[in-house]
Amino acid sequence: MWRSLVNALAPHVSAWLRERLPLELGASRHTCATYTYAMKLWFEYAADRHGVRPCDLSLEQLDAATVAGFCVYLETVRGNSANTRNTRLAAIRSFMRFIEYRVPAMLEQIRQISAIPNKRTDRKLIGYLNPEQIESLLNAPDPTTRTGIRDRAMIHLCLSAGLRVSELVTLPLNALTLHAEPAIHILGKGRRERALPLWKTVARDLRAWRDVRGDSKALECFLNARGGPMSRSGFEYVLRKHVSAAIPTCPSLIGKTVSPHVLRHTCAMTVLQATGDIRKVSLWLGHAGLATTQTYLQADPTEKLSIVELMVPLNLRVGRFSAEDELIRQLTGR
Repeated sequence: MWRSLVNALAPHVSAWLRERLPLELGASRHTCATYTYAMKLWFEYAADRHGVRPCDLSLEQLDAATVAGFCVYLETVRGNSANTRNTRLAAIRSFMRFIEYRVPAMLEQIRQISAIPNKRTDRKLIGYLNPEQIESLLNAPDPTTRTGIRDRAMIHLCLSAGLRVSELVTLPLNALTLHAEPAIHILGKGRRERALPLWKTVARDLRAWRDVRGDSKALECFLNARGGPMSRSGFEYVLRKHVSAAIPTCPSLIGKTVSPHVLRHTCAMTVLQATGDIRKVSLWLGHAGLATTQTYLQADPTEKLSIVELMVPLNLRVGRFSAEDELIRQLTGR
């Protein structure tokens, strides 16, 4: 009896999400949402692996082998990057450290999970959209339908304000000011707040959505088809749908990865190319420091061109090679 009570998973998960993260650690709602999503994926995988329902999982079944298999599943089946895999693993470690205090008998199992290393990642150039691709994507939703109005407002807001997907789906309706001087107030990662002005075209799209949004008990700005808050996966589906719809008018989108975070990167590159100031990009995106923002300098070719233009070319001797062989001279026309 005691053993079954100790190993019941739901009370531990509830305490971790409702008390440990928000109250004891002071995690933001975005962090809580990200960790909740990671737990959902992990429990679904573990339940399928052990042939039980998620609600019937025990702590013993969440062992190191299951966690390692989940990491492989993320990359091979779900197609997640190594960075995403490491983020999900960090959430699992945080939960298991919490379990260590509540169920000391699990210590050895938790140590094995903590020993699973992060995967080293390549520092690739970021992906972003060019002006033609942006225009085609924004023109893909049908502005004569309620769904199309919502979809354009979501995509346009991400492109202009550089919202993370968690910031978008949890954005309260009252965080928007759409009259006089349109602006948005965002509580972002690390509990950092930022207030941004909105482009007139973005404010127009947001007002159009507000007018057709209807009455809903949900505090979130963007709603799904059932009138509840838009989910991460819901927005990802919406974005994929409109990227596919934009391909006939913009073939360069074929084979291009366009995720919600690519919209954020696109916003950053737009601000960088407009201002030439990496500090303004950092402020716009809500980064903790400039180190994170430096990646956009690496992706912007205009920064390298300015260096090339400042360099004085060397005065080198020029000449033309002439083949001495008779056959080669005939072939080269000399």
